[in-house]
Amino acid sequence: MEEIDGLAILLLDKNGKIETWNKGAEKIKGYKAGEIIGQNFSIFYSEADRQKGVPAAILAEAASAGTTYHESWRIRKDGTEFWGLLTLMALRDENNELMGYAKVTRDLTEKMLAEITIRQQVHDLELKNKELEQFAYIASHDLQEPLLTITNFVELIQSEYSTTLDENSKVYFDFITQAATRMKCLIKGLLDFSRIGSENVLAAIDCNQLLDDLQQDLAASIAACGARIEYDNLPVIEGYPIEMRQLFQNLIANAIKFREKNKPPLITILSATEEAFWWFAIADNGIGIDEKFTDKIFRLFKRVHTRDIYEGNGIGLAHCKKIIETLGGKITVESELGRGSTFYFTIPRKTKND
Repeated sequence: MEEIDGLAILLLDKNGKIETWNKGAEKIKGYKAGEIIGQNFSIFYSEADRQKGVPAAILAEAASAGTTYHESWRIRKDGTEFWGLLTLMALRDENNELMGYAKVTRDLTEKMLAEITIRQQVHDLELKNKELEQFAYIASHDLQEPLLTITNFVELIQSEYSTTLDENSKVYFDFITQAATRMKCLIKGLLDFSRIGSENVLAAIDCNQLLDDLQQDLAASIAACGARIEYDNLPVIEGYPIEMRQLFQNLIANAIKFREKNKPPLITILSATEEAFWWFAIADNGIGIDEKFTDKIFRLFKRVHTRDIYEGNGIGLAHCKKIIETLGGKITVESELGRGSTFYFTIPRKTKND
């Protein structure tokens, strides 16, 4: 038989007995020609497969269809397993009578083991992500109870002892109340973050209507600073309605918050089709972001400015990133200090959940 590296090439009679044996077969399966010629090719299959009639079924399929393909674990002479890709072709004479079979087997063990390793790693990663999400939910939920107790007792003390507390005591209690309020916001943010992606019902979302509604919800903030939001002919996309609303609200609210003094915010929202994605850009004329921070702002609890300058918990952009990535898209930012920021993100036109 022709010698081709990495291929076991042999001939079988019409009952599946081995008639020829090449060096590739010897290398893959471990038998010398004298040990294996005359044996039935079912010897390469496990006892369980033989009991199920797998070898006979493969012969019957090749006889019927002309050629068949089959992948499975096979057995070497030493008892170890290898993953074999079998091509079996029926050989017939001029009267169309079955003479036997040509059998080619490729050893794909390394490829299969690599795929198994990758699948296991993906499975382990999914489990760890679920564990982390569950931990975040439980930890955040359980933290609320003692926090509520602290807040209630501070309010009780301030109410019952308001006439006896000196100024220093009042300041201390104010600090406790402020810290408890910040912690409450952090817990809520962590809970919201852990829930992103748990809503599995996709729906059509009219981005123009979504932004019309958001402008009404943000009317007080918009009016207070004279902000203007420009958009037109945005697409209808497929996504999670609550989370997509949160995405746009966070980005618009940030553009309003991080504005230049005495300069009304101008927020421009554009969209376009880019291959299999919807592409969005949300640009503002705000204070901008130092280039050294652009990779950090999407991390949970990462803040560029101190809380005494700009309020916030460093959660909003982490939410945006998780929302986009849950749908299979990406989010990035381009910015320059004093010249505003532009956030770009993509949404698959056909999501990975379809």
